[in-house]
Amino acid sequence: MTQGPLTGLRVIEMGSLIAGPFCGQVLGDFGAEVIKLEDPKVGDPMRQWGRSKPKGLSPWWPVIGRNKKSVTLDLRTDEGRDVARALIAKADVVVENFRPGTLEKWGMSYEALAKTNPGLVMARVSGFGQTGPYAKRAGYALVGEAMGGLRHITGEPDRNPARAGISIGDSLSGLNAALGVMMALHARQRTGRGQVVDAAIYESVLTVMENLITEYDLTGYVRERSGAVLPGIAPSNVYPTKSGELVLIGANQDTLFKRLCDLMGRPDLAEDPRYRDHAARGVHQAELDARIAAWTADHAIEDLLPRLEAAGLATGRIYRAPDMIADPQFVARESIVTVAHPVFGPIKMQNAFPKLSDTPGGVRWPGPTLGQHTDAVLAEVAGISAEAVAGLRAKGVVGAAPAT
Repeated sequence: MTQGPLTGLRVIEMGSLIAGPFCGQVLGDFGAEVIKLEDPKVGDPMRQWGRSKPKGLSPWWPVIGRNKKSVTLDLRTDEGRDVARALIAKADVVVENFRPGTLEKWGMSYEALAKTNPGLVMARVSGFGQTGPYAKRAGYALVGEAMGGLRHITGEPDRNPARAGISIGDSLSGLNAALGVMMALHARQRTGRGQVVDAAIYESVLTVMENLITEYDLTGYVRERSGAVLPGIAPSNVYPTKSGELVLIGANQDTLFKRLCDLMGRPDLAEDPRYRDHAARGVHQAELDARIAAWTADHAIEDLLPRLEAAGLATGRIYRAPDMIADPQFVARESIVTVAHPVFGPIKMQNAFPKLSDTPGGVRWPGPTLGQHTDAVLAEVAGISAEAVAGLRAKGVVGAAPAT
């Protein structure tokens, strides 16, 4: 790959699991040098997470650890924190997702670190943010997703709230943190000063909740779970087919709805007062969906999709991993790439997004082995001699020497 847009940017990643490390993944995807500090004994728990462990390793780690350098360092020791300070003094960005107050307890507050490095940008990712009465609570994604409003509206109306199937709150907060880092670096160009990026999981969820708050404020309406549909937006749903697969159809604009009616052989429905405009279709959403479902159920999906696409309607299948890997759109845009892994061999994972025309991101290597870059980084960045590193290793401040 060509040099990414963040080439030359040095990031120190502290913390673990998903929220903070996802921010590091995004920055690393676009060329930043991301130096991940890990516990010498076990490293990031993501190295062990996952439903399955082919060859004894987690398939999760190669993705969230990609494009990063792994340095083992015990931050609970004075020596370990001294080494971290030396690394941070030469960095542009620090990403951390400890419980708020942890860095302050260690004497590594932003104010203390900025005395040595006034241009430092610190991204702090947590459940509830660095301030407020909930700041020091344990803040996992499931709580942030619920507090930010996502859980209540996810799932079927006659069942308990569901989760998205991924840790979306963690990823959203990591993405928000990466966006904040870019804003802070842009501001630094004018001021010469860094600042703190405070990314809370619940606020990162809240930011994508559309008009949920404003609608309640103006009308008193509390949005509820609605399953596969958005209330009042019709037709826009999944429908059965003769072949057993579900087909997605979105035709909630007047012109698109007329095209769908013509395909169904029912042009009269477009003039029916119950379906004539957006508002009317929203009121009669359920009966309209039933009409469309009765039509789609008589056709195989292989027959429906070309006809729907030719009419300019939004349509498609519901994809699983094998569908993504085989799909020509994914292939043409290299949405999924194959990366060499030292144990697994060639492995597939999602590429770096969004795509930039001149300086695109990419996957340079998968998640490294624990401590793989310790000696090189401590020598090149912190200026620590091999003898001093050996002394830290003897004390357990850094982990065992990486395998060669």
